Parts: sequence; structure tokens; C-alpha cells
Amino acid sequence: MCVAVPGKIKAIKAGNAEVDFSGVTRSVSLDLVPAARKNDYVLVHAGFAIQVLDPADAKETLELFKEIYKNEKR
Repeated sequence: MCVAVPGKIKAIKAGNAEVDFSGVTRSVSLDLVPAARKNDYVLVHAGFAIQVLDPADAKETLELFKEIYKNEKR
């Protein structure tokens, strides 16, 4: 199973973005979504942003992830 995770673009440099995933920042390629801009939410899979998300949809998805992991046994 593959999972894509939403994150918020904090900075863009040379076709890559620094994306915040709930406090963890990673470098992500914007090759597949060159129209993405700072403060956009993007859906990320395998180091590539694959879609620009509506902010409300991104926040809803992030809340669902939090709910899932909150109930997961460790």
C-alpha cells in the first residue's frame, strides 16, 4: 500500500520545496507540480509533490492522520 501525506510548503529553491509535515521538515521535488507556491499544501509521495491541495482538504486529512495515529498501539 502506498500513502501520500499532505504538508505545507515553507520555502522553495531551485525546483525543490522545504515542506513541513506537522513539525518535521523535508525537501520535496516540485517537478510534478511546478505551479506550487510558498504556503500551499501539497500531497507528497516518495519525495515528490504530486498534487496541490485545497487548504481545507489538507487540514481535514491531517486531522484524520492524527486521529489514526492517536489510537494506534505503540
